[in-house]
Amino acid sequence: MEKMHIKMTVNGKNVDLLTEPRTLLIHALREELGITGPHVGCSSSHCGACTIDMNGMSVKSCSVFAAQADGAEITTIEGLGTPDALHVLQEMFKEHHGLQCGYCTPGMITRAYRLLQENPTPTEEEVRFGIAGNLCRCTGYQNIVKAILEAATKMNEMKESA
Repeated sequence: MEKMHIKMTVNGKNVDLLTEPRTLLIHALREELGITGPHVGCSSSHCGACTIDMNGMSVKSCSVFAAQADGAEITTIEGLGTPDALHVLQEMFKEHHGLQCGYCTPGMITRAYRLLQENPTPTEEEVRFGIAGNLCRCTGYQNIVKAILEAATKMNEMKESA
């Protein structure tokens, strides 16, 4: 199959990719660009482990062809913080024990990031509904919800003090 030239911005960096049009975005990110934060989970868009932010929307990258991302602005967990300066959501997941095995965590945090962009002051019910497409087999969700609610509070405080 003939390869296609794809340009996109990933975590603030312009990237050029030469790949088959049928390549799934999750595989292009992980195998061709070395961005391994998003995980391959169910490969059927049910679990959310592959969730990324694409053009201002949460997207399950196992259900998108790389060709569909041509010209896209993509943010993965790697684009939210650094090991030396974690994003508030990453800090709150750490502080509130919002992860156990960690497999769902990159997709969960990336989804939570978009949720808080869409609704900066969510209720517990809105958080639970907002992350419903991201499954976690370990935590029972309580600490994930606490982490997201605390992150929302801290992010709003940061906005007010700026």
